[in-house]
Amino acid sequence: MVRTAQSLNASLDALAAVEPGFVRVLESHGRPEPRLSEPGIETLLRTIVGQQVSVAAARSMWNKLIAKYGQPVDLAALLEATDEELREAGLSRQKAGYARSLAGLVLSGELDLARLPADDEEAIALLTKIKGIGRWSAEIYLLFAEGRGDVWPAGDLAVQIEIGRLLGMDERPSEKQLRTLAEAWRPHRGAAAVLAWHSYNSTGTAL
Repeated sequence: MVRTAQSLNASLDALAAVEPGFVRVLESHGRPEPRLSEPGIETLLRTIVGQQVSVAAARSMWNKLIAKYGQPVDLAALLEATDEELREAGLSRQKAGYARSLAGLVLSGELDLARLPADDEEAIALLTKIKGIGRWSAEIYLLFAEGRGDVWPAGDLAVQIEIGRLLGMDERPSEKQLRTLAEAWRPHRGAAAVLAWHSYNSTGTAL
């Protein structure tokens, strides 16, 4: 788990014991704090709303959406809304389709966010049935909303850059390479990603 400082630090200690590069990151940038999101529909809807727009624009769109459909969002009303009605609520036609996809899967019972499969790959496969939610978004949801400790977003650019740096690689590793490299870090790969983002966002001394 990476939902508490205690569990995150335990995983970071385990990583430092097997890879000196993690030790250098911890010495240079200190320990990251847990990053948390609330599990459930709202977090996934916010993910859809926030795609490819600024934080300010996403906030404005979200406020329009909940002003029209409530908080928690009325999924039945959302599912039945026309593109024009959803446009008035701040959603583009594409995002309206994504929001309806999420609402439909939840209302049909096919997607139960309170009972996602324990197996990470099975949970990712189920989440990516939502239009607009790709593997990366599903991994981020499982990592931060559910605190799953071994979820590994190897397609994330910042993670690739920082893991490449801490391992002293000449070039940024590909997603495939990163998945292979990280096998030795199971079951703590989620903490490795959190530390990579922490390093990437830090203004401290470069490794």
